[in-house]
Amino acid sequence: MNRRGIWQGGVVVAAMTVLGSLAVAAPAFPLKPSANNRYLVDQNNTPFFMVGDSPQALVGNLTESDAEFFLANREQYGINALWVNLLCNSGTACNSDGTTYDGIAPFTTPGDPSTPNPAYFDRAAAMLDIAASHGMVVLLDPIETIGWLGVLQSNGVQKARAYGRFLGKRFRNYPNIVWMSGNDFQSWQNDSDDAVVSAVAKGIQDKDANHIHTAELNYYVSGSLDDKTWRPIVALDAVYTYRPTYAKELEEYARKNFKPTFLVEANYEFEQNAGTDGGSLPNLRRQEYWSALSGTAGQLYGSAYTWRLQGDWKNNLDTDGVKQLSWMRELFAARAWYDLVPDAKHKFLTKGYGTFSEDDPIPDDTYAAAAVTSDGTLGMAYLPDIRRVTIDMSKLAGEVTARWFDPTNNSFQSIGTFANSGHRRFKPPGHNSAGDKDWLLLLEAN
Repeated sequence: MNRRGIWQGGVVVAAMTVLGSLAVAAPAFPLKPSANNRYLVDQNNTPFFMVGDSPQALVGNLTESDAEFFLANREQYGINALWVNLLCNSGTACNSDGTTYDGIAPFTTPGDPSTPNPAYFDRAAAMLDIAASHGMVVLLDPIETIGWLGVLQSNGVQKARAYGRFLGKRFRNYPNIVWMSGNDFQSWQNDSDDAVVSAVAKGIQDKDANHIHTAELNYYVSGSLDDKTWRPIVALDAVYTYRPTYAKELEEYARKNFKPTFLVEANYEFEQNAGTDGGSLPNLRRQEYWSALSGTAGQLYGSAYTWRLQGDWKNNLDTDGVKQLSWMRELFAARAWYDLVPDAKHKFLTKGYGTFSEDDPIPDDTYAAAAVTSDGTLGMAYLPDIRRVTIDMSKLAGEVTARWFDPTNNSFQSIGTFANSGHRRFKPPGHNSAGDKDWLLLLEAN
């Protein structure tokens, strides 16, 4: 038994826990796609709203007690998913030779994945156990491609697949895993590079039928399904973008042969990427709310401190960025987020939706992402700036309670109650509590 549930037959049986102000059942891992292939569910078919952090260097840089400290902190903010690199070297902020902070090497022969060191993978397994005790799924990258692609290239497809088989056998009975290949995989269009990376995933699948796969491809914009090689492997489509997140997410949502989609990486707090103001709080909120209203199954947050887990990371956990992320999670998790359908054709938010752009700098983007459930019980629209919008109230069912949600302080302002007929205009009440201009319009049928 662990703190959050009981292990039975390779499944974590859910127990109750409190995330923020929301009491929820801990997931019964492993995760799988929903029946309609739009989101993830656990073994009880309970929708899983992924809200994660990206401690990529967890295995390499932390003691088990420090991992417990970190994950206990993240649990307070409703974090239920983690991106962790199974192998970590200087490419992702660990020791240059790939050893852990205390000198445990992943392979007994350096650079040879056919010689796994049991002590290293036992350390990784202990980290998985700690994550499970906090109700968290680990997006586990078997051999991330920033620091380790050269090792795969020098060893070839056969050894890569054998390494994958080792991992599949070693970890198949750890329920809280989603396998995630890649990481800034800029050369996936090179057939030989794609072959060795995908060989690891195929090797895992040879021995492990319990866990789904995903893959992070290249920046500045990509989705797992861009690569034909990965389409039969992945069951979860990872969007990676430093551009307005909704653009690629809506593209993936509209694919003919779609799969559940999530935002694997965008701007991190305290970092700057792609010539924008990077991980500023307004940028982070735009990424988060655009994603939540563009048909995704969830998203990962990251910060300059939490992905590296170096230096003064312990004193840089309780940031405004993660607090605001937790408020977004509470807002959506308390409602039927899984039934929201993106309003891509502007049938719900009919006027004032701004300009759709694939490459605007995020601070300049005006697009108002909106979504409504097919039964009309819930409609939401995120406005990145103050403007009047028009809503077709007939898309909602019954009398509608309208409120503005302030994403900077987790508060609501009542607008009123309205009939579900005709078109009605709404305008935010002014600047939000942080002096910024973004608000979320919440419409709920009574």
